[in-house]
Amino acid sequence: MPIPVADALQRADIPASAAGIYVQEVENGEVMVASNDTTSLNPASTMKLVTSNAALEILGPTFSWKTQAYASGSLQGDVLNGDLIIKGSGDPKLVLENFWLFLRRIRARGIREIKGHVVLDRSLFESLPHDAAAFDGDPAKPYNVGPDALLLNYKALGFRFTPDPRTRSVQVTIDPPLAPYSIAAPRLGNGDCGDWRNRLHASIDAAGARFPGTLPASCGEKIWYVHPHQMTHTQYFALIFRKMWADMGGTLQGDVRNGALPAAAQLVAEWESASLAEVIRDINKYSNNVMARQLLLTLGAVITRLPATTEYGAAVVRTWLGNKGIDAPELSIENGSGLSRTERVSARTLGRMLVEAYRGPTMPEFMSSLPLVAYDGTMRSRLVNQSVAGKAHIKTGSLNEVRSVAGYVLAASGKRYAVACLINHPNAERGREAQDALLQWVYEKG
Repeated sequence: MPIPVADALQRADIPASAAGIYVQEVENGEVMVASNDTTSLNPASTMKLVTSNAALEILGPTFSWKTQAYASGSLQGDVLNGDLIIKGSGDPKLVLENFWLFLRRIRARGIREIKGHVVLDRSLFESLPHDAAAFDGDPAKPYNVGPDALLLNYKALGFRFTPDPRTRSVQVTIDPPLAPYSIAAPRLGNGDCGDWRNRLHASIDAAGARFPGTLPASCGEKIWYVHPHQMTHTQYFALIFRKMWADMGGTLQGDVRNGALPAAAQLVAEWESASLAEVIRDINKYSNNVMARQLLLTLGAVITRLPATTEYGAAVVRTWLGNKGIDAPELSIENGSGLSRTERVSARTLGRMLVEAYRGPTMPEFMSSLPLVAYDGTMRSRLVNQSVAGKAHIKTGSLNEVRSVAGYVLAASGKRYAVACLINHPNAERGREAQDALLQWVYEKG
């Protein structure tokens, strides 16, 4: 282990046995550092590198997701005497702007009034219960949103609270706008702002958002992004669809419900997502857990041609690694995002995968998806004043008792190295200094 790294671990009261480190030159394959490198450790969000690299190589960088709208029944004038069926493909980034353009395409086909129902076909992913509180007991956190073949806008809501001391009231607005949807504002309170979210006593479901608590005036304007876990994906979709469709002059007489695409239905419109190469930039640079879950399930669905489960996706990844000659008996994949207490990988497996990725045809797309040290993503504020700044593409990972970094360092010598450092220890939060020291050491000594 490099002396600066060992010293930093000692200062953090982290034993060397709690850190797995692997550094390998990507061209000639020379291993520069291998310390505790075969130990099975929790990688936190660096697991996203495994999921995204597998997807890039298996699906290809130009792969995209297609959300499709079909019509059953007859169209008379601008009235659809039947159902509008929307079939999901697991798009990780069907955000509001894209959904609006998708609905505009449906309207452009002449459909204004839907006499029947809006039927949501989300059969690409197997329908399994999702416990949003299972990971950390906080189901309202946006990162705890479960996967869905017709995921819309990450199933998140943003509430803006604006206190008005003159009227002793609080104004609440919601994004995206929903219809119909009632909001009961909190009362204006006094005292320090403190833990203002808990003071709201929020209750958010398909019927409305109620805040029977208080918001201290000292808080000023606040924004709270929430996973409305008490409403289903279908209810969330319905509230957004009804509002957007009405804003476009459309009407819907029936319900929004789950169902299957009828064989006789006719394609009306299609929305194609951004390419996979673009999507993994969001996943890796900003560590988007919801998108990573979607990606693992997409792998399972595309390769097995069965309703996807995380087990299918994990099997696809394991087979892919094996075909590259990387035996990883320690590998455990729960959801592919690293937001897990059970996912495991070794520094050696991660490092060897990074070396193979560098030698592969999708290297440019993969490397550019990683945060650039001191410049963007989750590394934008680290090593800013060090000479390694701008010379490394590094993915970070952070959980309680877990800190990890993995990626590439372009050394001062011109050689490039794959680097992986995983720390699992109660003092892991204090291990950041050691990981930064490793990146700087590789830059100087490599």
